[in-house]
Amino acid sequence: GIRNMTDAADAPTITSIADLLAVAYRIETDAVERYTMLAEQMASHNNPELAVVFQDLARAEGLHAAEIRRIAGDTDIVAHADQVARWQRTESPEAAELGAAYYLMTRRDALELALAGELRALAFFQLAAHNAADPGIKDLARKFVDEETEHVELCRRLLNKYPAAAAGAPFDPDPGVSQE
Repeated sequence: GIRNMTDAADAPTITSIADLLAVAYRIETDAVERYTMLAEQMASHNNPELAVVFQDLARAEGLHAAEIRRIAGDTDIVAHADQVARWQRTESPEAAELGAAYYLMTRRDALELALAGELRALAFFQLAAHNAADPGIKDLARKFVDEETEHVELCRRLLNKYPAAAAGAPFDPDPGVSQE
C-alpha cells in the first residue's frame, strides 16, 4: 500500500534549520534501515538479485544521510533527530512499506516501492517549504524538494527499463500459511 504523506498533523514540528536537518536525517536513516532489512529478507529467500537492489538503495540513502550530517556541522544531528523527528501516526516518509514486499517481487516492484517512498518524502518537504515562515527553513526545505524531485525522476527513469508484469500474482511454489 501507499501511505499518504500530506497530513501536517502527523509530521514533526519544524521550528529551526536544525529541526529540518534532523528530520531530513531521520528520513534518510529510516530508509537505510528499511532497505537493509529488505535486502536481508531477499537474501534469506534466495533472491540475491533483489537483495543487491535493496543494498544499493540503502547505500544511496546512506550517502544522503552522510551529506545531511556534513551540512549540520557541529550540531549533534543524531541526538536532535531522536528529539524532534517523530511521526505521530505513521512512519518516516521514505521507510519502505514492509507489507508491499514479498520474496518473489521483481526489480520493478522494488523500484515502485522506492518511488512511493521518494514521493512521500517529496510531499513532506513540499509541505515543510510551504508552511515555513522562516526564510532559512523555507530555502533549505526547497533544496530538499529539489533533491527529492531528482530521486523521483531517477526512480521513474529506472522503472522505464523494466516492463510491467502481466496481470495477476506470480506463481508461488511455497505460498504462505496463516499462523492463526
